[in-house]
Amino acid sequence: MANSLSGKIAFVTGGARGIGAAVVSRLAAEGAAVAFTYRGSAAQASALAAKIEETGGRVLAIQSDAADADALTRAIDQAARHFGKIDVLVNNAGVLYLGPVDAFSLDDFDKTVAVNVRAVFVATKAVLPYMPAGGRIVNIGSTNADRMPFPGGAAYAMSKAALQGLVKGLARDLGPKGITVNNVQPGPVDTDMNPEQGEFGSALHALMAVQRHAKADEIAAMVAYVAGPEASFVTGASLMIDGGFSA
Repeated sequence: MANSLSGKIAFVTGGARGIGAAVVSRLAAEGAAVAFTYRGSAAQASALAAKIEETGGRVLAIQSDAADADALTRAIDQAARHFGKIDVLVNNAGVLYLGPVDAFSLDDFDKTVAVNVRAVFVATKAVLPYMPAGGRIVNIGSTNADRMPFPGGAAYAMSKAALQGLVKGLARDLGPKGITVNNVQPGPVDTDMNPEQGEFGSALHALMAVQRHAKADEIAAMVAYVAGPEASFVTGASLMIDGGFSA
């Protein structure tokens, strides 16, 4: 690794498993000290933190629910007190509820918005007092913001499409402060939420140019680029990494 993030402090929501854990590991390998939140995956969070510390990295795991605005704000405050600042915010926490609109509960709709959209706004607002010029805000969106080729995903697609508008507006607001804001939009990724060998795997691959799931490390690599110094002129963008799912 080039240690392109040496001296930087990163904060990742939902960092104990899946894409989030890959992002935490990659940012730490690039030299950043990393704070990350987890909700219920305490064992995975502890194991991830221990692995990073064993290689000489600095890490802080914080139990916090992204759907709870006060708890999320406190977690960011805690990380900033611990490390002194926050240079990189990765809004990774997300939920996936599927179902046809006539059977989709309002409670699931509200949970989708709370985690996938509102938490991004809450974390962004909370981190600003601690983020110096040169800061990076990266949201984990989804290719489904642009393409939802099967039924049952209306609320999820809506939540990820909302990030596209949000990131454009935030980029305008924060550009004068020297802070960039971008979305990384994965396609199918081999995680607990969407395993490659799951019931939807072959159907998804049939829609893709590269007919496989991504590895979480591949998504983390794009996040690391957008969070790094070489991406200083990239802002307001929704960057697709989906194996041609949306092509």
